[in-house]
Amino acid sequence: MIVCIAEKPSVARDIARIIGATSSHDGYMEGNGYQVTWTFGHLCTLKEPGDYTAAWKPWALTQLPMVPQRFGIKLIDDNGIKKQFATIERLMQAADGIVNCGDAGQEGELIQRWVMQKAQAKCPVKRLWISSMTDEAIREGFANLKDQQDYQPLYLAGLSRAIGDWLLGMNATRLYTLKYGQNRQVLSIGRVQTPTLALIVNRQKEIENFKPEPYWVLATIYRDTTFTATKGKFTSKEEGEKAFATIEGKPFTVTKVEKKEGKEQPPQLYDLTSLQVDCNRKYGFSAEQTLNLIQALYERKFTTYPRVDTQYLSDDIYPKCPQTMNGLYQTKFNGVAPYAELIKPIGGKPLKKSKRVFDTSKVTDHHAIIPTGVIPQNLSDAEKKVYDLVARRFIAVFLPDCKFSTTTVLGEVKGEETIEFKVTGKEILDPGWRVVLGKASEKPDESEKAENTENSEKPADAEERTLPTFVKGESGDHKPTLTEKWTTPPPYYNEASLLRAMETAGKFVEDETLRAAMKENGIGRPSSRAGIIETLFKRHYIKRERKRLIATPTGIELIDLIREELLKSCELTGIWEKKLRDIEHQKYDPQQFIDELKAQVAEIVHEVMADNSNRRVTVLTDAELKKVKSPKKQ
Repeated sequence: MIVCIAEKPSVARDIARIIGATSSHDGYMEGNGYQVTWTFGHLCTLKEPGDYTAAWKPWALTQLPMVPQRFGIKLIDDNGIKKQFATIERLMQAADGIVNCGDAGQEGELIQRWVMQKAQAKCPVKRLWISSMTDEAIREGFANLKDQQDYQPLYLAGLSRAIGDWLLGMNATRLYTLKYGQNRQVLSIGRVQTPTLALIVNRQKEIENFKPEPYWVLATIYRDTTFTATKGKFTSKEEGEKAFATIEGKPFTVTKVEKKEGKEQPPQLYDLTSLQVDCNRKYGFSAEQTLNLIQALYERKFTTYPRVDTQYLSDDIYPKCPQTMNGLYQTKFNGVAPYAELIKPIGGKPLKKSKRVFDTSKVTDHHAIIPTGVIPQNLSDAEKKVYDLVARRFIAVFLPDCKFSTTTVLGEVKGEETIEFKVTGKEILDPGWRVVLGKASEKPDESEKAENTENSEKPADAEERTLPTFVKGESGDHKPTLTEKWTTPPPYYNEASLLRAMETAGKFVEDETLRAAMKENGIGRPSSRAGIIETLFKRHYIKRERKRLIATPTGIELIDLIREELLKSCELTGIWEKKLRDIEHQKYDPQQFIDELKAQVAEIVHEVMADNSNRRVTVLTDAELKKVKSPKKQ
């Protein structure tokens, strides 16, 4: 008998149906030579400190650092889990072979490997590795089962991550709680959560310490068009007024009219982070909410595996794309086919194949998130919104580039000195892929803009406006203006901008290609970032204020207390993340990773124990937290 083990009951039922295990039993399905059983996510976890030695059960500074000689696993203490595990154990010990059908990723590998170890399974193990839950993908996966050994590096990376998080989290949390927590609050410290909190706290301090400074912008209105002085801003009013007086009453002359045509490529396909960013920006969904929605769409076979950090497809997906496009063409919501008109212009022709979309070298375990072509049914409003973003992005990459024309007009006014002015306009000549945006084309909010502490001179709509026709040499009256403006602080983080900062280890990167290169050093995995943000809420380290993420006094004080750079530096944590990826790709030794972390933990314990100050962290109840005044509005 072959035992197949999936990550949850719904997935097990789909697999059982495809392979003919149609007879239901308590905790598994059976038939056609197969038994299909399931976990409920994690059934096992690393042992608690007290499981290794009684001396580690009570929290005591004298017992730190806690470093087990050998890490062990145990069942999670839950009756439902214990009952299901007993079934799994019985099936596995009698099995001729096992098929690991866990989620095809690092965590999925770890979940099932731990269960097999705990059940002391001795038979050969194969791996089902699929990127979507469609019937076709499951059949194809079973026809091409992989050897479990092929995924050993993936397991070692997951195991190293879990052990690393245990070493740092267990030791640093006890250390800081006992030293600074007033015996009232657990001060949770984590390899990813603490640098993430530091991002929010540091940004908040930057905003609160920001001193606005005035500056003056000289502009003039000629033929109902605002031209801005190319000199930039004036830091003193007198300087601005002097320039204003120079040009007042003198004619404005157009000196140059330049028209350039350009192309804008479609945005790349979604990975999990870019999808979470868009869902937060457009619909206010939290990162966790988006992850849950796209996971549900994947399990219902409508989209592909979601916990991915690539925006590319492998070349073998290209032949399947027309079939996916056909499914989208037939998709209807409330009797309306939203994608049919968008697909018609490319229907019946070979789809374009761009290296920006199809590049096998950029795909490791899974490709970008795309629709499967299975026509979605009975979607909730929120699921529909997420599906719609994925579907439109998929259609967009096969549509032509957007063609536009940029017009730059220079003019001058000759006074005591000659002052040059400039205006830029953009005209869409052929929208190309932009037709898919429809109503979803909202502009980014304040937190999506560049981290520039000064107002931009360019009006918000400059890029999209069409200018009147100007001719070089024309001249006429104009109306100059001198406007006082103030420098502004960077925006508060919201979930969208925080996810981007986590992805690039705290650096602001707008360019898609550069951002992709920096993902290697991001903090956390795409699938874990949502959970990290939620943990910060649960610990009362941050709170939401509309879309903004605000650090609480506890969160601020905790970051102030931490002097050890490793614990709060995004860059250092990003380096750890890179090492974990390298373990997965067999470029780094897992034992070296653990040894380095053990040394770091010992050093942190030593430094904190040597702190003779009497510092303490403010502890707030839920009620007190609500009364905390928010930072002053900027």
